Amino acid sequence: MKVLITDDEIQIRKGLRLKVDWEEEGFKLVEEASNGLEALEILQTQDIDIVITDMRMPIMDGVELAKRCHQEFPHVKVIVLSGYSDFDYVRNSLQQGVKDYLLKPVAPDELVEALRKIRKEIEEEKRKQVEMAQMSRLVHSHLQELQEQFILHLAKEERLQLPIVIERLQQLQLEELANENARVQFITVEIRESNDPIRLEELRTPFQLLCKEIAQQQKATYLFTDPSYPNMVQLLQLIDSNSSAANHFVLQIQQTVNKLLNLETVIGIGTIVNGLSEFRSGYISSLLAWSQSQLGAKSQIIDQTAASEKVFDFSPDFERRITNSIENVDFAAFNDNLQIILEGSEGRSVMSFSFAANQVLFMLGSLAKKYDVETKDIQNTIWNCQQNIWKLYSQHKVKEDLIQLASLIIERVRLARFSNKKLIDSIRHYVDQHYASEISLTTLSALFHINSAHLSETFKHQVGQNFSDYLVNLRMNHAKQLLRDKQLKIIDVSNLVGFSNSGYFSTVFKKHVGQTPVEFRNSIGE
Repeated sequence: MKVLITDDEIQIRKGLRLKVDWEEEGFKLVEEASNGLEALEILQTQDIDIVITDMRMPIMDGVELAKRCHQEFPHVKVIVLSGYSDFDYVRNSLQQGVKDYLLKPVAPDELVEALRKIRKEIEEEKRKQVEMAQMSRLVHSHLQELQEQFILHLAKEERLQLPIVIERLQQLQLEELANENARVQFITVEIRESNDPIRLEELRTPFQLLCKEIAQQQKATYLFTDPSYPNMVQLLQLIDSNSSAANHFVLQIQQTVNKLLNLETVIGIGTIVNGLSEFRSGYISSLLAWSQSQLGAKSQIIDQTAASEKVFDFSPDFERRITNSIENVDFAAFNDNLQIILEGSEGRSVMSFSFAANQVLFMLGSLAKKYDVETKDIQNTIWNCQQNIWKLYSQHKVKEDLIQLASLIIERVRLARFSNKKLIDSIRHYVDQHYASEISLTTLSALFHINSAHLSETFKHQVGQNFSDYLVNLRMNHAKQLLRDKQLKIIDVSNLVGFSNSGYFSTVFKKHVGQTPVEFRNSIGE
């Protein structure tokens, strides 16, 4: 810790230097000043922890120096030295900013004791600052994590009702994505390394952070990751009439990653799509653009925006038929619908087939996640199917993979139907993922095809508390974490955990925690 001695008498300053073994006590004497004004000038240019100052000095005395320190450098601790006649005056007049008062001539043991006391206090303050900074970063990153998870949900998983999606986007401070007519483009970025897979894994996180930093400098650009593709990041960009913006952006990513990480990147630019309902098609198009890249560690950019073909996209009716066939454990119905989807119209291209296959694959993956049946076999089958879709010429194998995957999921769903525990585990997993959405026993009973009264009774029996209590406790636990980030307003926290009314949120929070959200937040640092 750095110490500044301030006294107009050079002999006094020399004496103070000799009274303490500074290095052994964990301090470093970095500067000396002959008056308060000189001390302030030093404080402006150097990081000082402790100022030891005499009471009586020309130009600016110790009283004025202590007051200025408190106003301009509140982290600095001040020890004031004074003669006997001034001691009571100093002690009574300085209420803020002074940590100790020592009577001159200063005894070495008194000075050491005062320094040790202050050192302990500074160390404790710094420890708390580090903890609070870490907590703030953690909680703030929690908001970003929620944002990224929801964008991935929109791009890949089951489609929610539009009013629910728009409300959730507003809660997550993603209002600009809520425009139904917004034009968006997905971009897939993969890192490649020639001969060292361990290095590739080690640089995965730095790559993601670097891309996130670049994305934050772009207007209306959001980064998210898909666990299915560990060496990739995905970007969603709102675009205007300037269609060349994406090319400039991806070149910046490619050049920066190569320069700083010495890695090659393969980038797939998806087609431009309109509105939330087309997010999935946009995301798939970026993956398929990427899939046309050449093998090997060579930087490439594949732009799908030039593609003019109208690819097959699911209607809500097709989605319901596929979903119902799985959830009703009707393999024959799934197979029939799959043939319709994949055969499509006459003269269909390989690219259009791949689009449709990816749509089905995403739906099956979403259902596996919904029922919490993502076993190793299912994950491997999803991966193998994705690999075959990327090859763009294995249509027969893709059909076999999708049929095998559907068969595995249907079997798991069938087992869940006959096991209350497995069914409730699936429902609980779904609630844990969607606790902030508008969710009730009625919506869950429709979603999982189970009578709401039976669901209520079974949930309480399996979990040990009724559904409403479970949901509220889940939301309150997340709220307590979010309240640690003082950058978030109470209304923001309320929205993020699923309450549209902040007043009602505060009432529920106080009932369950014993404090209002404001009181809880204020008590965290105490």
